[in-house]
Amino acid sequence: MQDLFSKTDYSLYSNAMTFLRRPLVSNPLVSEADVVVLGVPLDLATSGRSGARMGPDAIRRASVNLAWEGKKYPWEYNLFERRTVVDAGDLVFDLGDAEDLTTRLEAAVSAIINQGKTTLCFGGDHFITLPILRAHAKHYGKMALVHFDAHTDTYSNGSRYDHGTMFYHAPNEGLVSADHSVQVGIRTEYDVPDHRFNVIDAMQANNMSAEEIAAQIRQTVGNRPVYLTFDIDCLDPAYAPGTGTPVCGGLTSDKVLKIIRQLQGINVVGMDVVEVAPAYDHGEITALAAATIAYELLYLWSENPYLK
Repeated sequence: MQDLFSKTDYSLYSNAMTFLRRPLVSNPLVSEADVVVLGVPLDLATSGRSGARMGPDAIRRASVNLAWEGKKYPWEYNLFERRTVVDAGDLVFDLGDAEDLTTRLEAAVSAIINQGKTTLCFGGDHFITLPILRAHAKHYGKMALVHFDAHTDTYSNGSRYDHGTMFYHAPNEGLVSADHSVQVGIRTEYDVPDHRFNVIDAMQANNMSAEEIAAQIRQTVGNRPVYLTFDIDCLDPAYAPGTGTPVCGGLTSDKVLKIIRQLQGINVVGMDVVEVAPAYDHGEITALAAATIAYELLYLWSENPYLK
C-alpha cells in the first residue's frame, strides 16, 4: 500500500510547491544534498515598488511547469541523476527586522556551506545578496562577482539596509574583487568616477552575441571562486514585468539563457535569483523566467570543474 503514496507529483496544482518538485527538508544540514534551495522573503530594503517578499513562492510555483522534463533542453543529461537538490523552504526571521534577517541569513548560509553544500537563494529584494556574500567570503575568501541587473547597486547614498548599496559595500568589505567582476545588462547611470566594476551595459549586450559576452566574463573572472547573482530586472520588462524597478531596453530571456550556458567551466560557488514581485505580473511571466534561469544555474554549477 505504501506505493500508493510514494509516487512523485509532477502536477501543476497539488501538494507543496517546492522548487522543481525537489524534496522539502526541515534541516538541510543533515541532508545528503549537494545544493540547498533557500527562499528569503524580504522586501524591507526596496526603494521602489514593494512585493518581492512574495518572490520565492512565485518562483517555486512557476517551476512546477519545468519539473516534468527529465533532462532540461538543450542539456544532454538529467541534472538530478548526478546531483542532489533539496528545498529548505524559506528562512524564518523576525518580520520587519532587517538586522535580524541579515544576521540569520549570514549564519544560515554559512552553516550550509560549512557542510560542503552549495546554496541557491531566491529573493526577496537584492539586499539579501550582501549577507550571503559575507557567508561565502568566510569560506572562499575574496570572490569574483557575476552580476546580471539593470542597476549597478553600487550607490553609496542609501540606508544601512538598501537594495541599491550591496555592491558598494561588498568590495569595501573585501568580499569581492571589483577588478575581476562583471555587471551585465546595466542601463542606469554607472559612468561615475568611483565605479569599480567591469560593465557590459544593456546596449552593448544587445549588440553582442552570447558567446562574446560569456568570453568577456570568463576572461575577467578566470579561475576565481564566482558568486553569480541574477536580478530579474536584467530582463526587459517585456520578459519580466513583475519586478520592483523595471527599466526598458533590457535583455531577452533567450539571450541570458544562452549566456549562462556559455559560462560552463567557471568556478561557481553560490547563486541567487532576486527581485521577482509577482503582484505586477498577471501571467507569471516573470516567475517562470526566474525559475528557468535558476534551473539553468543549477546546470551551470553542475559543470563546475572545481567541484569535488
